[in-house]
Amino acid sequence: MKISRVEAIPYAIPYRKPLAFASGAVATADHVLVRVHTDDGVVGQADAPPRPFTYGETPTSIRSVVTELFAPAIEGLSILDREQVRGRLERTVGNPVAKAAVDMAVWDAIGQTLGASVTELLGGFTDRVRVSHMVGFAEPAAMVAEAERVRDTYGITVFKVKVGRRPYRLDVDVCRALRAGLGDDVELYVDGNRGWTASESARALAEMADLGLTMAEELCPADDVLGRRWLVQQSPIPFFADESVARPGEVTRELLSGAATGISLKTSRTGFTTSQRLVGLCEGLGVEVVVGNQIDTQVGSLCSAAFAAAYELTSRRAAELSNFLDMTDDLLADPLVIEHGELKVREGPGLGIAVDPERLERYRLDT
Repeated sequence: MKISRVEAIPYAIPYRKPLAFASGAVATADHVLVRVHTDDGVVGQADAPPRPFTYGETPTSIRSVVTELFAPAIEGLSILDREQVRGRLERTVGNPVAKAAVDMAVWDAIGQTLGASVTELLGGFTDRVRVSHMVGFAEPAAMVAEAERVRDTYGITVFKVKVGRRPYRLDVDVCRALRAGLGDDVELYVDGNRGWTASESARALAEMADLGLTMAEELCPADDVLGRRWLVQQSPIPFFADESVARPGEVTRELLSGAATGISLKTSRTGFTTSQRLVGLCEGLGVEVVVGNQIDTQVGSLCSAAFAAAYELTSRRAAELSNFLDMTDDLLADPLVIEHGELKVREGPGLGIAVDPERLERYRLDT
């Protein structure tokens, strides 16, 4: 059960349309498939989605750090030595997405070796999770049309609305249009990706007070220390931290300082081993968690769903698992299915990731 080899395979699959938001835009899934091989023939897999506008990582940097630093550091360890693996990865500063992918691939290998699903190994709370769909920048009519299509086709009734444009009333108008078009039975929440100042955020929330928003996420930068605390103190709805809480210490800082009242947990950023720590921390503090999306492929969404289903805390809110619907293709041989607004976790050992070799050959960039 020892780690014998670690691979990092870059690939690119276009989206049908770019997803735009305050900190950037994504038109192509320029990702890295990470594989952890064991000496008894098991291959664990996970996806690494670079987000240079958030964490500074690129496909090239992820591939380099995985093959040149991480692989030599963990090869020869047992796949059960999760804490040793984590400790050796943490010797390198930063690179959260690369670390997360290696960690999740190790867990996939563990599950396959032991004959248990990763969800069962992590906690096994449920076998399915509700799905939230993320709607990017567009004109109000286009955003309403997309949300209506997703609701009618997949039964999704929870929507994350990207905001953070200037003037902020562009996004206020969008949220009003979504509420009018979708009715009161649909849950709406907003994510600013640090696009507004604290005062702009306060004005926008005041103008949307009658829309029944359930939470707001990262409306202004974490570096706006006093402004952010001032905003959260007067916010009529919960304020969730996302990009500002990539590490456990950052979660503690934001929550205890009053700069946030909940967190967005992304397995593509903290893997499974560190994400476990975050769940325990938030449970101890009585803090809500939403499982977020890094504009993931089906491989990444499958990892997020496996973790979200493992714990009561992470399964309470709808998880952001559906943006792969906007991709032109995917690597999975057996596509994910969203029905009645829910995604069922794969049964069987590990994560249930079966990559189609022909698709991988078609989209990989290193051959």
